[in-house]
Amino acid sequence: MARRRSCLLLLGTALAGAAVRSQGASASNAPPTPRAAKVLRIASPSETGFDPARAGDIPSLLVISHLFEPLLGFDPLARPVKLRPRTAAAMPESSADYRTWTVKVQPGIFFTDHPAFQGRRRELTAADYVYSIKRLADPAHKSTAWSGLEQTGITDLAAARRQALEQKKPFDYDRPIEGLVALDRYTIRFQLDAGRPRFPYQIAETTTGAVAREVIEAVGELAPQHPVGTGPFRLAEWRRASRIVLERNPGYREVRYDAEPAADDAEGQRILARMRGRRLPMIDRVEIAIIDESQPTWLAFLNDEADLVVLPPEFTGVAMPGGRIAPHLARRGIRAQRVTLPASYYTMFNMEHPVVGGYAPHQVALRRAVALGIDVQREIELLRHGSAVAAQSPVAVHLSGFDPAYKSEMSDHDPARARALLDLYGWRDRDGDGWREQPDGSPLVLEMATQPNQQTRGFDELMKRDMDALGLRVVFRTAQWPEQYKAARAGKLTMWSVQGRASSPDGLEGLLRYNGAAKGGINLARFDHPAMNAVIERLLALPDGPERDAAFREAKRLTAVWMPYKLRTHPVQVTLTQPWLVGFRRPLFWSNWFETVDLEPRARAD
Repeated sequence: MARRRSCLLLLGTALAGAAVRSQGASASNAPPTPRAAKVLRIASPSETGFDPARAGDIPSLLVISHLFEPLLGFDPLARPVKLRPRTAAAMPESSADYRTWTVKVQPGIFFTDHPAFQGRRRELTAADYVYSIKRLADPAHKSTAWSGLEQTGITDLAAARRQALEQKKPFDYDRPIEGLVALDRYTIRFQLDAGRPRFPYQIAETTTGAVAREVIEAVGELAPQHPVGTGPFRLAEWRRASRIVLERNPGYREVRYDAEPAADDAEGQRILARMRGRRLPMIDRVEIAIIDESQPTWLAFLNDEADLVVLPPEFTGVAMPGGRIAPHLARRGIRAQRVTLPASYYTMFNMEHPVVGGYAPHQVALRRAVALGIDVQREIELLRHGSAVAAQSPVAVHLSGFDPAYKSEMSDHDPARARALLDLYGWRDRDGDGWREQPDGSPLVLEMATQPNQQTRGFDELMKRDMDALGLRVVFRTAQWPEQYKAARAGKLTMWSVQGRASSPDGLEGLLRYNGAAKGGINLARFDHPAMNAVIERLLALPDGPERDAAFREAKRLTAVWMPYKLRTHPVQVTLTQPWLVGFRRPLFWSNWFETVDLEPRARAD
């Protein structure tokens, strides 16, 4: 009983306060949720906002993916993953050289209501995708998606961005873009500077979801607070960093559940048999509590106040002893899914920082010494409780170019070698106080950005222990995650540990953060080296095959040589679901899944 009161207090704090309705109406005027409504309840870390062109964090993209729709999506059950049309009428058609791609938009898809539409139903058109993709190129939005989009080489789009930057004028949305054309109301033609065999993955990105120009122009800088899309849900309430509520989009088109699991995929075939033909979405409402601490998240799930939980690593021993679900949870019908994610947890070094950055031998030596000093295996055992694997390269599992036999310096923990590197390149303790100085004799302090939560504090303690063993003084600068993310993109952090996840099965996804053109976007380290830029360009153009595999090996080698990021782990995520949540399968490269699950009747704990 005491535990339950504690859980309710903690969760209640996260959900407290009046919520803001998406169209400005007071939450106090909202009608009560009908008792028969199917309400999915989950917890999530802090969000930043719901504009596809501006968001880059996973919690925000989770919501965005249910409000806005790209042209393509992923089959919810197919493994290996498979693209399929979402708002497109069919899969894209390409020219023989993969430079021209044509896509048809389904007629009869409509945006949710907004005053900018003046009382009329607003149909989705090809022009909406042209406008939405132009927004990713607009320098004013500082979109993290631009770095990946730029590499696709849509003819004239980068030039339009450069014009806005050089002339210091607003991006001209009315300027024709040769490579991005609405041929008619429902047809888009993409023209690329070079062949891009995997271009369809780009138009399956959550950030390419269609927005309506008149809405964006009406709400201006408030676009992250007023999302208007064509997706299966719409934003009903939002209290920043506290509570998000989505409700079924009443104008959503008729979409029926279908999927193509492999013939030998027993679980996938079971889900398909149960869900096939049901109209989407199957639930009425999603309530998301913003909780950054692990304990209240876990307790809410235990007390039937959440339908799903991504298991916090510190509770692995309680919930999954020996890798199997605990008997007391199994008796309740709780199910577990364990997946190694196509994601990497890494520590970035700001390559433009005068101490940890740079390309000179002594600067490279410092980064490689820090990397060798980080005890990844201890991190996996103590902090992740076995729920991770050591990263050898940024090409994670499930991605093309991943080689399970590949081994690199990334996973090594070798303090002796690290100290030898520091000594050799002049990072010595000259005054005998136990702390090393810079080669010129000035003080050496490593500044590490961090967040104010219990889990991160554990990583900070281990980092300090590892750096102390090398004689490197490290200090921690604490701020909330959204603030650190913004500062990292602006090049204002020295070092920071963060997790990134691939949004497509192309192994190049993990390497784009090493692309010089992506500085200020996904390239938080601001790494810019000609050799890496060149190999990334080759990977973009090459078809899958031995030559591309060789290019991946070269790219992996360069990541360890220059060490702009210390790759630490690929997380293993365990998701627990209540027995009444049906149809859930952990997505790999996409975020939208609310519409493909259902809730059976159940008795919640009081």
